[in-house]
Parts: sequence; structure tokens; C-alpha cells
Amino acid sequence: MQVIQEKSLLDRLGIWASSLCAVHCLALPILIPLLPLIGASFFAEDWFERIILSLSMIVGFWALLSGFYRYHRRIYPLYSLMLGGIIYWNKDMFGESYEPFTIAVGAMLIVGAHVVNLKLCKSCHSCDTETTSCSAE
Repeated sequence: MQVIQEKSLLDRLGIWASSLCAVHCLALPILIPLLPLIGASFFAEDWFERIILSLSMIVGFWALLSGFYRYHRRIYPLYSLMLGGIIYWNKDMFGESYEPFTIAVGAMLIVGAHVVNLKLCKSCHSCDTETTSCSAE
């Protein structure tokens, strides 16, 4: 059962990282006038957003691949993570006016992938050891 708790921790970390990334991107237009006052203009830089998203995707792949191989053998959480990451990375694909919408959709897909992975891993009743798989259910 210790393995499931560690797995749950990775998914929760992924959910938090993706959510913080979404909040950062959605709150930034409100905070931009304040950034020079606090000396934190790097928050508005594209490279900063890409680093946050990249870290979120790395944690996500690690968590979801671990859940896939160790427990449930379901691939659709990985598809959701990849699609969410692609949408989020290209957040300005429909123009700046639709950017908050695309950010929200990408973030929801990433967070949803982690939530589904958590549920799939927890629904596995024979996961007492690392080598047991629930793919036969």
C-alpha cells in the first residue's frame, strides 16, 4: 500500500503544478501593472511560463506512466495529458482574446488526467505489491 500512497503523491503534485500554472496564466493580466512595483517582471516572460508547463508535464508523464505500468494499463489519461499540454503550450493559437479559454481547457485536461489516473490506481484492488497489475479486470 505504500506504493499507492507514493503514486497518489505524484498525481497530487501534478494536479497542484498544473493548477498553479493555470492560475498564474489567468491572473497575470491583472497583476502585470503591479509587477514593476515588486520587481518581479520575469513572471510575465514566456520562458517562465514554458518552464512551469514543462515541469508540470514531466511530473505528469512520470505519474501517469507509473500508474499505467504498475496498475491499470489504461492509456487515455496519457492522451489527456498530452492534449492538454499541447493546447496549453499553444495557448495563443486562436489569438490573445481566446487565450484564457485555451489555458483553461489545457489545464482542465492536464488536471483531469491526474484525477482519472488517481481513480484508476485506487480502484485497483490487487495492488498489494509493485509487480501486481490490474490489467485483467
